[in-house]
Amino acid sequence: MARRYRGDFIGDVIKIMEQILSLVLPSTVQTLQMVFFSTVFALLVGFPLGVLLSITNPYGITPKPVFNLILSRIIDVFRSFPFVILMIVLLPFTRFVLGTSIGTTATIIPLSIAAAPFVARITETALNEVDPGMIQAARAMGSTNWQIIYKVLIPEALPSVVSGITLTVITLVSYSAMAGTLGGGGLGDLAIRYGYQRFRTGVMVVSVIVIIIMVALIQLVGTKIANKMMSKR
Repeated sequence: MARRYRGDFIGDVIKIMEQILSLVLPSTVQTLQMVFFSTVFALLVGFPLGVLLSITNPYGITPKPVFNLILSRIIDVFRSFPFVILMIVLLPFTRFVLGTSIGTTATIIPLSIAAAPFVARITETALNEVDPGMIQAARAMGSTNWQIIYKVLIPEALPSVVSGITLTVITLVSYSAMAGTLGGGGLGDLAIRYGYQRFRTGVMVVSVIVIIIMVALIQLVGTKIANKMMSKR
């Protein structure tokens, strides 16, 4: 009797875990998609903006104070928006571009716009920390501004940029979870709809554990890449 009860109990636990995993796995894939594509788009926009901010500041290699001030203020405006409010503000734009304002794909737009200013500031700070002596040495050898940018500034700043982008990706993981409050899909949406609203604590716990593991792995990989770059300098 005890064995049969134990067997039934184990069978029920396995069945519950299978149900939870059938919900968590697709949501994990959605979160990874949101974070990956928004990181790519944020880099495509934010990295060039960061380079522009660095080289056009009053102490940059091509000082343009007025342009730098305007660009800096625009970036600060986008940085100042809390992510949930930014998502709401961008709902009409997202709906216009994609035809919908909910779902995984729709969430990529506000995630990218939220992350790009952070990437820009991270890149700017990393480039500004490059030793001025290296820039002067490159100028003495006849290097053009473009050559200084891609042969001196970017290679020297890359480890710091990678470390900063690692933090940005982790922030995007948390932002993607917040997006679940507005039907953005992913683990955040799963935790709210199934874990909180339907009182399925197991779903919420597993979702949180997956997010923690995801963040730890991103930090581990980012740190290893940055350290490897540092060792090659």
